Amino acid sequence: MTLSSADFEYIAKLVKDEAGITLDKGKEYLVQSRVEPVAKSLGFENITSLVSHLQREADRSRRRRVVESLTTHETSFFRDIEPFEALRTKVLPELLDLRASAKELSIWCGAASSGQEPYSLCMLLRESFPELADWRLKFHATDVSGHILEKARTASFNQIEVNRGLPIKLLAKYFEKKGQDWVLKPQVAQMVRFSEFNLLAPFSVLAPADLVMLRNVLIYFDIETKKQILRKVYDLLKPGGYLFLGTAETTLGLCDEFERITFEKTSCYKKRG
Repeated sequence: MTLSSADFEYIAKLVKDEAGITLDKGKEYLVQSRVEPVAKSLGFENITSLVSHLQREADRSRRRRVVESLTTHETSFFRDIEPFEALRTKVLPELLDLRASAKELSIWCGAASSGQEPYSLCMLLRESFPELADWRLKFHATDVSGHILEKARTASFNQIEVNRGLPIKLLAKYFEKKGQDWVLKPQVAQMVRFSEFNLLAPFSVLAPADLVMLRNVLIYFDIETKKQILRKVYDLLKPGGYLFLGTAETTLGLCDEFERITFEKTSCYKKRG
């Protein structure tokens, strides 16, 4: 059954209101392919039946299932390796010097997906910064999807997932084979606290951060929403704190209080002042 324009407009508005994600015309195929299986799994004949139900009922759980089906969770270990090299060689050494007297470091990953990015950063910290062993490390990872965070908390990955970006040396050192999957050892997995969080919500519930990883998520928002989120990130960062975005994302023209820091093959953004 072809998705009607009315059903598409309803779902697009729902996703925009709930998660800030913009679905432009032309994305009907995406809505059809992702929402139809949700409708079937919930016992509806098709998307139209599901939409009719949501229009009649204040069904928070099913609205959420629709929204989660349209959030993108593309991720991999050490994705686009250059930002991790910049963190290892420049950014983290600077932050550790800056916070040496307090011996406290706070990190927030705001689009954690199934956990590969925060766990990559954990392995980087253990490999390159052993001095953090007696520091207070606060590592918070969030995502709008509660379902994907359930997977992140298991710290369990199949062979295809570990083949995407994870060096064999780190696989052997930090993972254990259990059945067909690889499970991250507890001493690493327990470094991260995962919780559900919507970037449209007030950031007052988040702790001030030295480092914010918000990679490959702003591309799904319109300009005004990007501005609002970046302003909140700026306020959340401690003095001298850093923000990492995806390669196709920028603060320029959206929140010019950030200073762009360029490296050989990547860049990031530093809180001015």
